[in-house]
Amino acid sequence: MGYVLSNEGINKAFEALRKEYRIFAPVLKVGEGRFKDTDVIRYDFVDSYDEVEMDKRSDFSYKDIVTPLSESMFFFTEDQIREANFDASPVIVLMRACDINAVERLDQIFLANGEHNDYYYERRREVIKFALIGCGKTCEDGFCVDMGSNKAEDYVFSLDPKDGKVYVNVKEDDLDAAFADNSESSADVVPQFVTENEVHVERPEEVPLTLFKDEMWDEYSKRCINCGRCNFVCPTCSCFTIQDLFFTDNGKVGERRRVNASCMVDGYTDVAGGLVQRRSNGERMRFKVLHKVYDFRKIFGYDMCVGCGRCDTVCPEYISFSNCINKLNARVKELEG
Repeated sequence: MGYVLSNEGINKAFEALRKEYRIFAPVLKVGEGRFKDTDVIRYDFVDSYDEVEMDKRSDFSYKDIVTPLSESMFFFTEDQIREANFDASPVIVLMRACDINAVERLDQIFLANGEHNDYYYERRREVIKFALIGCGKTCEDGFCVDMGSNKAEDYVFSLDPKDGKVYVNVKEDDLDAAFADNSESSADVVPQFVTENEVHVERPEEVPLTLFKDEMWDEYSKRCINCGRCNFVCPTCSCFTIQDLFFTDNGKVGERRRVNASCMVDGYTDVAGGLVQRRSNGERMRFKVLHKVYDFRKIFGYDMCVGCGRCDTVCPEYISFSNCINKLNARVKELEG
């Protein structure tokens, strides 16, 4: 069903939804950016529609709600293990089409990537519903159209602000009343989707083995500072490590935590015996780029990257991931020619 709501009506609809759900949405944080005089848009829980940043893409993704930066798994003593508490309250997450497509990637990794589902991801995923923020114009650095992630269908409702009204397309019957009871009128509502980006990429269909040791990656050994920002803002990066925190000197009382990790930072590929699998930043960049636009596709049939452009925006060394993809494609053509 489609509805047209005033600003007052949409806030009342949010109030109705909050009786059962927590709402997680992009919020403008004034003065909380990387510098004291800069702002940042990141996800947070909101009480009203007025708090939601609807016009600009968030600097950080929704990912904290499904894969927290740090999560306690269980606590242990010498003779007992107790699973950490988990807040199973239902959540609605507001996101753009690229991020809804990113959820599909995370679902593929954690829920359809072997014999067993990831327990910690699955229990969070089961209590979360995703709502679409209509996206009528391209964001800076975004290339979602070329990645095929500019449109999405897997949402419970959509929100499109236009001419002082909010147009809502409701797909889930259980949520319909919150909007119907506070609408001005019903209407046929089609969410807005980006149809053209300023940034374009071309991915290679095949990558020759010689490219894994190619000199093209040496550039990033000089430029990249392995800060990992690109990984932590990415909506599809899913790597984590396990850490034990001991509460006593004898190491018999403590907790085990699951902590987000990054393929671009030191220590990620360290293995027993002191061996480091990918020591240089160029090797790490090679791994990341090929995983996002080649390896994942070879396994699952579609690319991991959704073209949100956040990694380009956040990089302190101005390394553009879209340029990395295009350089990869150009180098493959050169090798094939």
